[in-house]
Amino acid sequence: MTEAVRPAGRWKLIAVMLVCAAPIVASYLAYYVIKPAGRNNYGALIDPRAHPIPPLASTTLDGRPETLDKYKGKWIMLKVGGGACPQACQEQLLEMRQLRLMQGKDMDRIERVWLITDQAQLETMLIREYDGTHMLRAPAGAVAQWLPADAGSTADQHLYLIDPRGNLMMRFPKDTDLKDAARIEARKKMNKDIAKLLKASAIG
Repeated sequence: MTEAVRPAGRWKLIAVMLVCAAPIVASYLAYYVIKPAGRNNYGALIDPRAHPIPPLASTTLDGRPETLDKYKGKWIMLKVGGGACPQACQEQLLEMRQLRLMQGKDMDRIERVWLITDQAQLETMLIREYDGTHMLRAPAGAVAQWLPADAGSTADQHLYLIDPRGNLMMRFPKDTDLKDAARIEARKKMNKDIAKLLKASAIG
């Protein structure tokens, strides 16, 4: 009788152990096998608590003080770089304009900002072509200290997204070297990220 009870007791012990281990097993499966929604982003999520908008002492092109705080309450698409704005820079400005337009009825929830990190004179045609993009001059050192970049790249090679509370929360991959079909595909992925964020957000 005693011998017959022992196997049953072992099975009960195994069952209890399996129940206790189930959450751990499930978490491993979720991480390594089933991709969470957040890991399907094209852009890299940034801990917003670590990167709020800093005091940048930025100004408008005509020298009036104006900071990114002015645009809190909306999503901000951000690019940075020198005022000479070569081809790669102009492609980023175009990218921001197109991505905003792609949001349709939600496009007014987004502001576009270019932080110019030097005193180079901007071409008049460039200002006119990207009318609607807020162009502010900001100290290069403060900007570089604030914006994290991918390994082997610099902040001016990325586009960033700031949430309506004023926290940096997404960095899009460097795409300044992409051409034609690859650039179009990257734009689609960026659009998907932005559309998901706007849909999920109750603010901005």
